[in-house]
Amino acid sequence: MSRVMIVDDEKDVVYLIKVLMERERLEVMEAYNGLEAYTRLTAPADDKILPDAIILDIMMPEMDGYTFQSKLQEIDGLNSIPIIILTAKGQMKDLFELSSNIFAFVEKPFEPKNLVKIVKDALASKK
Repeated sequence: MSRVMIVDDEKDVVYLIKVLMERERLEVMEAYNGLEAYTRLTAPADDKILPDAIILDIMMPEMDGYTFQSKLQEIDGLNSIPIIILTAKGQMKDLFELSSNIFAFVEKPFEPKNLVKIVKDALASKK
């Protein structure tokens, strides 16, 4: 079963995406800011469960999506996880131009069927 990590500070958004992903028989990991997600992904090996894709919001407290994504790029094993950027700000794309692990950008509000298709495409790209 493929795993998707949702990183967003809006609990309603996390819940909606979780329902969409579970409907597709995907296992969901949740984090409510970049620091929480980073801590979970860099935990000691016996505690660590890696996602097959990450849906990432940009504007969050503690650690924003850009910082989180930049830190992941520096770590072998985490830098190849495809990331789907979920943002209300279209102009943020410029920040990620040189990032090899960005799979797609999805602007809020998003079309649920479109997000599901993009996540499936991201998961397929890893196989």
